[in-house]
Amino acid sequence: MFRLIPTWLRLHIVFAVLDFSGAAAMAEDDSYTKDGTVDFRGNPAKRSETGTWKACPYILGNECCERLAYYGMSSNLVVYFKKHLNQHSTTASNNVTNWGGTCYITPLIGAFLADAYLGRYYTIALFSIIYVIGMTLLTLSASIPGLRPACHGKDDCHATTIQSVVCFIALYLIALGTGGIKPCVSSFGADQFEDNDEVEKKHKSSFFNWFYFSINVGALVAASVLVWVQMNVGWNWGFGIPTVAMAIAVVFFFSGTRLYRNQKPGGSPLTRICQVLVASFRKYHVEVPANEESLYETGDADSAIKGSRKLEHTKDFRFLDKAAVQTESDIVKGLVDPWRLCTVTQVEELKAIIRLLPVWATGIIFSTVYGQMGTLFVLQGLTMYTKMGNRGFEIPEASLGIFDTLSVLFWVPIYDRLIVPVSRKLTGHKNGITQLQRMGIGLFISIFSMLSAGILEVIRLSYVRRHNLYELDKIDISIFWQVPQYFIIGCAEVFFFIGQLEFFYEQAPDAMRSLCSALQLTTVALGSYLSTLLVTIVTKISTRHGKPGWIPDNLNHGHLHYFYWLLAGLSVLNLGIFMLVAKWYTYKKPLGTLR
Repeated sequence: MFRLIPTWLRLHIVFAVLDFSGAAAMAEDDSYTKDGTVDFRGNPAKRSETGTWKACPYILGNECCERLAYYGMSSNLVVYFKKHLNQHSTTASNNVTNWGGTCYITPLIGAFLADAYLGRYYTIALFSIIYVIGMTLLTLSASIPGLRPACHGKDDCHATTIQSVVCFIALYLIALGTGGIKPCVSSFGADQFEDNDEVEKKHKSSFFNWFYFSINVGALVAASVLVWVQMNVGWNWGFGIPTVAMAIAVVFFFSGTRLYRNQKPGGSPLTRICQVLVASFRKYHVEVPANEESLYETGDADSAIKGSRKLEHTKDFRFLDKAAVQTESDIVKGLVDPWRLCTVTQVEELKAIIRLLPVWATGIIFSTVYGQMGTLFVLQGLTMYTKMGNRGFEIPEASLGIFDTLSVLFWVPIYDRLIVPVSRKLTGHKNGITQLQRMGIGLFISIFSMLSAGILEVIRLSYVRRHNLYELDKIDISIFWQVPQYFIIGCAEVFFFIGQLEFFYEQAPDAMRSLCSALQLTTVALGSYLSTLLVTIVTKISTRHGKPGWIPDNLNHGHLHYFYWLLAGLSVLNLGIFMLVAKWYTYKKPLGTLR
């Protein structure tokens, strides 16, 4: 019978059978990943040759060097603005928080490009180049005569308008560069562990802990060595070394190319969100059926969205379900109009984002507290005794940030190797405690950092008043009394920031993970902007009728502790709201496998 078929048709049948059997064999072959990841050639990723911990050293090394560059340049930036660009304390503080906020807003750009078009690997590669260009320009602005501010003494510097402009162009190029790296690196590292494999999935949770650990190894070198170099050797070297570190970070990243597992971009997530909203409003008069099985979804096992698993229908936000109700006008010339009819999974993507927003919002106050390390903590340290030992070794004020880093480096292994195993036995949860519980603990701990900083300022001002030291730049109270406030913030970070990082990755729709990582990072941006807003409002109100205000240039005449009390009160209120949000949170329920 087969002989009666023409030769050309026989060949087509043979090749079709071979293709089908090959694809089926590959799908059933355990030597390949089943989460849709591919290797650097675009072929299905082999388990034995790609991903897991063998790919992670390159990602963690890249993150360590990139963070060394970022913190080495930014940790002492408020001092550079104040002493070399000759800016007022509040102006310098606000410029740092505004720039820092931008560094955490630009990830929305990088995340969109990664999820929609480029993928995480190429997004990191492209924006890393922009980052290096910005770092190089910043180094030149502090090195080349004519670009660097003219100084007539150690702290008597005056920058021209052009010099300030060049400096800020460099800084905002860095902000753009970091926007392509921040939202992608943690997700890219997590992509190396397959969700469908229970062993790898457990390792993924551990990866987030060690990812944050690598961040703080870089921050440790930045806060100790580089801040000292900036204050004692020069800002040309202080910015130049981070530039070299960033170049090394790029080399680290490309070195692991052959080992990476890459998720394919799933198309524009913003388009899919808009389609659900448009379809829902078009059908505002349509009743949602009681039987959820009648809602529109693809018939096969895979999701219609490339790079995403199907999601189980949930009962909240029922108005959005209208987008998945089928009507006669939804089919145009035999094809589904995506602006009229969406799948249940597409609707659930938007629901997942909406459910994340209240959790996201509670991170803003925490980020405001966290941001004080780079601004008001440093300005507070400038008023304290910074010499150590008989030889009078002077400690740069911004170097106290090292104790935040040491706290993180101390608590991450404790949490990963001690707290998780013990709590796992007690609760039965695979991570010991849930990510939301972990975040709540972090919010609670952060309150005590502000209380510690406020109490120290009360003691410091009491000493100033008793000895009439109002006009002294520094008083005889050791800067090491700031250590508790830094150490407590570090402990809070391990609980809140790492828990938040893992939570947003896990609860994000599969094809929106970079976008949700960027969303998580925007809490830091908004925390910085909120800090700027609070400082501006407090300064305007507290300086009425000729008063020096809470945060004057000379803090000996101010009431900085009032600002710390304000943040502590906001943190208590925020914790209460978070507990209510966490209680009512609905977790996403993925079905099937990635395609």
